[in-house]
Amino acid sequence: MVTDYVLAVLCGFFAWRLWRVGWGGAQTSVCSWAAGFVCFGVASLAGGTVHGFSTLLSEAALQSLWKVTIYAVGLASFFLLVGTLSACIVPSLRRFTLLIPYVQLIVYALWMATHDDFRYVIYDYAFTNLGIVALQFYAGITRRARSAPWLAGGVLVSFLAAAAQFNEIALHQHFNHNDIYHVIQMGGMYLFYRGALVLKDRSPALFTKVSTATAETPLRQA
Repeated sequence: MVTDYVLAVLCGFFAWRLWRVGWGGAQTSVCSWAAGFVCFGVASLAGGTVHGFSTLLSEAALQSLWKVTIYAVGLASFFLLVGTLSACIVPSLRRFTLLIPYVQLIVYALWMATHDDFRYVIYDYAFTNLGIVALQFYAGITRRARSAPWLAGGVLVSFLAAAAQFNEIALHQHFNHNDIYHVIQMGGMYLFYRGALVLKDRSPALFTKVSTATAETPLRQA
């Protein structure tokens, strides 16, 4: 419960900082990541309540909180992928590529309506992370995007956290695989935050201005 609540506070802080930067700079990519952090915070808060108050709450309440947890993580994956696509894909192609996170979210929501195993949450999150790595690798190679090493590092740490949780690695009965997952994921969230801070929306406007300026240069010289 404690590690879940700490993670929730951390995500809330990162979301607030990202929203200020994204809103002030009119960057959809950064605002989308801010929304993703909000969802992660909600998931951690609900999940921590399930772990900490399982003996006090009714079965129906626990089930409802767990559904909030798994759907919030799925929604976070959606926003993270939307934000990354906004930063890596030009608008002319983005309208088509944005179908991917929407389809992923719908499939995930329908599947989790009848399943509760957390491994499916990890599978969905892993798909999103692979998408983030692929997009940022492309951005890093083609445009030397400053966000690439931070977000790639966040993905690697997230995979490490998922591996610890999936394999039920524990240090103590009061510090089990869930606690280890949360602690490792805190490091991943910090790397995600640093990468999301420097995201910039892809826009054809810059290329239009450059092309126009290039075309006008000979006339001015003449």
